[in-house]
Amino acid sequence: MKAPAYLDYAATTPVDPRVAEVMSRHLTMDGIFANPASRSHMPGWTAEQAVENARRQVADLIQADPREIVWTSGATESDNLAILGYLRANRERGRHMVTSLIEHKAVIDSAKAAEKEGFDVTWLTPQQDGRITPEQLASAMRPDTVLVSLMAVNNELGTINDIAALAKVAHEHGAVLHVDAAQASGRIALNVRELGIDLMSLSGHKLYGPKGIGALFVKRDPDMRIEALIHGGGHERGMRSGTLATHQIVGMGEAFAIASREGPTDQAHITALRDRLLDALAGLDGIHHNTDIQTSVPNIINLGFDGVDGESLLMALRDIAISTGSACNSASVEPSYVLRGIGVPRRLALSSLRLSFGRFTTEDDIDRAAQALRQALIGLRERATQ
Repeated sequence: MKAPAYLDYAATTPVDPRVAEVMSRHLTMDGIFANPASRSHMPGWTAEQAVENARRQVADLIQADPREIVWTSGATESDNLAILGYLRANRERGRHMVTSLIEHKAVIDSAKAAEKEGFDVTWLTPQQDGRITPEQLASAMRPDTVLVSLMAVNNELGTINDIAALAKVAHEHGAVLHVDAAQASGRIALNVRELGIDLMSLSGHKLYGPKGIGALFVKRDPDMRIEALIHGGGHERGMRSGTLATHQIVGMGEAFAIASREGPTDQAHITALRDRLLDALAGLDGIHHNTDIQTSVPNIINLGFDGVDGESLLMALRDIAISTGSACNSASVEPSYVLRGIGVPRRLALSSLRLSFGRFTTEDDIDRAAQALRQALIGLRERATQ
């Protein structure tokens, strides 16, 4: 039986075999397995060197200093550390932050947790294309605003925010900018210096690395204070304690190094696949583009379908691995809060699918998906009119 065509890369990417091979060399007795904090013997020093090499590989992709990379368990923890850690450490300067209604749940729930601690949060409503404008942000800034948290690329729409313009507004009002870049790494240029980013969350498993590992970029600045969320040992310059997972860290490092070398090639391949899919579906009526192709990354496209139910459509597409929205929201029977946040009607939001592709997606995967979608839509619509 042929495996399903996997078109859910925005939920997670498969680990690149080159990454898996590097990871395998950091697990067993004949490899580099020691605790990188064990500085009293050679195995520990070797493990530490592997960790620092990976730190540099991650830093290189975003044009940062390796000392600005703090290892975490993933972008979710990075979001929590950036938002709660920064707000708590700087509460005497101000207690207000700005974010949007369609951020990743890790940002939204961190902001809600901050509200329970007495911080004030302004929730911006995005434009119809899913972006936040500099003018919107400027209108929300206050004298006591200390933090702005806005994502680089939306995980359900693929929409790209103008981070440089948003950073300029935040800085003009004395606030720092945190960016969730889990979906942006390796897909758009992320030069933290040129963009003016102060804090940025990164993920391993969104870029062909392993799950369970991520990083937070923390700009080197004497005024940049972060209160730790996890205590015990003072690892990562006191910002994130815990024995470092060497095998996962080197995996993320290798994944980011590959992205540094092959990013343009990947994007050209993925853009061609997206265009192939859209061309194959062009003759079908009742398809709505929730994603604005002109302002989004090519690997994520969100489509709404008239006359069908989203769950029924998913059931009819058992040979295609796709989703009705972000993985963190897939257990909910409610329509995507992201789609509702950009004004998509409830009925259409419930019949929308996110398709996302990547490095290992083939033309055959796209053709199978297009054919399956066509057959499913025609069949479901016919049954609906009987």
